[in-house]
Amino acid sequence: MIVIKSPREIKAMHEAGKLLAACHKEIAKMIAPGVTTWEINDLVDKYLAGHGAHPQQKGYKGYEYATCASINDEICHGFPRKTPLNEGDIVTIDMVVNLNGALADSAWSYAVGKISPKAQELLEVTREALYKGIEAAQIGNRIGDIGHAIQTFTEARGFSVVRDFIGHGIGAVIHEKPDVPHYGAPSKGPRIKEGMVFTIEPMINIGSYMTKMDHNKWTARTHDGELSAQYEHTIAISPDGPVILTEQEEK
Repeated sequence: MIVIKSPREIKAMHEAGKLLAACHKEIAKMIAPGVTTWEINDLVDKYLAGHGAHPQQKGYKGYEYATCASINDEICHGFPRKTPLNEGDIVTIDMVVNLNGALADSAWSYAVGKISPKAQELLEVTREALYKGIEAAQIGNRIGDIGHAIQTFTEARGFSVVRDFIGHGIGAVIHEKPDVPHYGAPSKGPRIKEGMVFTIEPMINIGSYMTKMDHNKWTARTHDGELSAQYEHTIAISPDGPVILTEQEEK
């Protein structure tokens, strides 16, 4: 069942989203060769606690960390670690913020120092693919229109869209309906309605879209070892179009 959110609930989720966006801005200041994702995870833990919030995925199905930190060929759900980031790496930091019971979810990919032209293109295409998907999230459209917009844009640029991990509704818990694939045919799936809140979070690869799992049963990697990137926002559907609850850009 898709839970339609009230204006009050959306406002509370927006406050959580603003805090999450502010936390990502602090992370961006830290990203550099020599920094560890363990240090980034510690920053997030302390930053959220200092603002009366906590990381919702910590303890989710046994997950132990405030963030997911995925490096290079890791697609998602990478564990924070004490190994320093290297010049040329890309790293995705994903987190869910709980502020007074309201949730927001956002991932962002970062360049570590100077990266290769192909890696830079991957970041740019993935970020633009996210916003292509958001543009399609209009009342009266269907969920499939979002994935179709992302897939057609991404594949036209020579990259691939991960199939095994998708966006989702979010509200009282991290994962609700609807499922939001980042690929597929238009005019398919649930109709998009006012009050829906869900994530759009394309994971885009340089090579094949195929994945494989690490032995930890959490971390997914590209099957061919090529780079992967991800950008994610939580959005709410309004009569005026999608509202990005985790927007980092100043308006």
